[in-house]
Amino acid sequence: MWFPQQAITLLIGCLVLYHAGANLAAPLWVSLMGDLVAERKRGRFFGRRTRLATVTSFVSLAIAGAVLYAFNRHGHTLLGYGVVFVCAALARLVSVYHLAHMHEPERRGPALPEFRVSWPWLQSLRHSSALRYSLFLVCMQFSVGVSAPFFAVYMLRDLQFNYVEFMANTGTAVLMQFLMLNTWGRISDVFGNRLILVTTGSMIPFLPLLWLVSDNFWYLIGVQVISGFAWAGFSLSSGNFLYDLIPGARRSTAMAFHNVFVAIGVFLGGMLGALLTWVVPVEWTVAGQLFAIPSVLLVVFAASALLRMLVAALFLPGLREVRQVRRTMSARELVFRVTRFNAFSGLLYEVVTMFRRGRD
Repeated sequence: MWFPQQAITLLIGCLVLYHAGANLAAPLWVSLMGDLVAERKRGRFFGRRTRLATVTSFVSLAIAGAVLYAFNRHGHTLLGYGVVFVCAALARLVSVYHLAHMHEPERRGPALPEFRVSWPWLQSLRHSSALRYSLFLVCMQFSVGVSAPFFAVYMLRDLQFNYVEFMANTGTAVLMQFLMLNTWGRISDVFGNRLILVTTGSMIPFLPLLWLVSDNFWYLIGVQVISGFAWAGFSLSSGNFLYDLIPGARRSTAMAFHNVFVAIGVFLGGMLGALLTWVVPVEWTVAGQLFAIPSVLLVVFAASALLRMLVAALFLPGLREVRQVRRTMSARELVFRVTRFNAFSGLLYEVVTMFRRGRD
C-alpha cells in the first residue's frame, strides 16, 4: 500500500521472514510436544488439539471472508486486508503469551554428547527408516506444491469467485477436517498410523483430478469435502508417524533436517508449477483440429496428480508400522468405519481401491 512500485519485492521479502520465523520454532515445538504427550495418547491428543485449531481457523476464515467481501463492495479492498492482518497479529500476540507460560519437562539422565553432522552419521542414515519416510514426505510435498499455490488463483481469477464463495470453498475443507480429526485420532491410537497413511495417501493423488471434472460451485464444495477427509487423516498420521520413528533425544535435530528438505521440496514444486503455467499452451492444433482448455492451471493440477501417484506407488507399499498396535484392519474396513454412510463410502472406497488393488 505504501510502496506500490516495490510491492512484489517487499512482499516476497516479508514472506521469507515470516516463514523463517515459523521454522525457527518448528523443531523445538515438535520436540516439546513429544516430551509432553504420552505415546499411547498422541493420536487422540493431536486429533483433539488440531480439531480445536481447525474450528478456530474455520471461524476466523469465515469472518475474514465476510470482512473482505464487505470492504471490497465499498471499494476498499486493501483496507479490508489491513484489518484482517492486524486482527491476525493481535491473535498471535495472545498465542505468544500462552506459549511463554507452557511447562517444559526437565531432562532426565546423562547429558547428550555434542552432536555434529559427520560423514559416518550421514552414511548411517542410508539404512534409516526415518530417512526413507522423510524422503516420502519430501517427495509428496514437492508433488503437492506443484498445484497448491494455484487453487486460489484458479478460483479467484479463472472461475471469478467472490470472496464469500472463495471462503466457502476453502472453509469446507477446513470444516471437514474438524469433523474427522477425532475419528482419525482414535483410529491412530488403536490401529496405528501406517493404515491411515496408506489409505489417505492413496486418495490424495486423485484430489487434483477432481478439479478437472467441473467448475460448478457446488461440485467443488463436494470435492473439498473429500479433500478435507483425506488431508485430515494424512496430516495427523504423518506427524504422529514421525514421533514414532524419531527418538526423543535427537528429535529437534532430526526434525530440523526434515523441515529443511520438506521446505525445499515445497519450493521446487511451486517453481515447477509456475514454469508449467508459462510453457504449456492453452490451445494447440492436432490434425487440423483446434483443441483448447479453459485454463492452463488444469494442466498444472493434472501434473501434480501424476507426480503424487508416482510418489505413492514408490513409497506407500514399503511403509511398516513402528509401534505395537492392539488391532489390525484393512483399508476397506477403515473407509467404511470412518465414513458411516453408504453413498460417500462407495465413492471413497472406489478411489482407494483403484490405487490399492493388488497391494494389500
